Amino acid sequence: MRIAIAGANGRMGRMLIEAVLSSHDMQLAVALDHTGSDAIGKDAGAFLGKETGVLISDDLSQLQQADCLIDFTRPEGTMNHVTACLAHNCQLIIGTTGFNEEQKARIQQAAEQIAIVFAPNMSVGVNVTLRLIELAAKLMQEGFDAEVFEAHHRNKVDAPSGTALAMGEAIAKTWGVNLNDVADWTRYGHTGAREDGRIGFSVVRGGDIIGDHTVYFCGEGERIEITHRSSNRTTYAQGSLRAARFLKGKSHGLYTMQDVLGS
Repeated sequence: MRIAIAGANGRMGRMLIEAVLSSHDMQLAVALDHTGSDAIGKDAGAFLGKETGVLISDDLSQLQQADCLIDFTRPEGTMNHVTACLAHNCQLIIGTTGFNEEQKARIQQAAEQIAIVFAPNMSVGVNVTLRLIELAAKLMQEGFDAEVFEAHHRNKVDAPSGTALAMGEAIAKTWGVNLNDVADWTRYGHTGAREDGRIGFSVVRGGDIIGDHTVYFCGEGERIEITHRSSNRTTYAQGSLRAARFLKGKSHGLYTMQDVLGS
């Protein structure tokens, strides 16, 4: 497969480039970065001391040379990439988080014409964790309080993280409720006693934390903690390549990592 990487000069972009170059069945075809980036015109493999022949560019028309674009940028950039992928019939892997409802609707509409995997976290481990959370939520709806905790590096711009929201959604869906109706996003001042059936969220931002997530089910005299910790971004990159392989041969449709994993 011919792969395009968005945000090629960022931490995740570089991890993706390295993963593609190391794969046996994928070719780095396009490397994109935002207009004005000092990486424009440089070889995409320069940070590895490799010459790939692929120069980092801000020209989205280059997507006509790719089968699939992998995007871990920001919502505004991703929406531009969605438009370009539609124009050039390029499949799309979206690992970006922080979309509003209108943007999510545009992604869903685009999937009527191109194949898209849209997931808040591409890690295989995180997606297994989501299934464990669903099971726990099913068995512990009565007599247990659910809390979602997450911690990320100081430069992450959205909160709670997309993965934390997915964990909250997994609980809410299992309980048969809408997350927005039962979520406690913040607590400050005199909040009163905790209400039954609520899902609380707490957030840490600091240092270089790659990503920690824990869901607590707290009952009388016991609690269960389901935790996933990322020690590096390799898991996201490898999950993205797995998602790209899943899309091979698909003409359209909106998929999640649960679809990719066949779960």
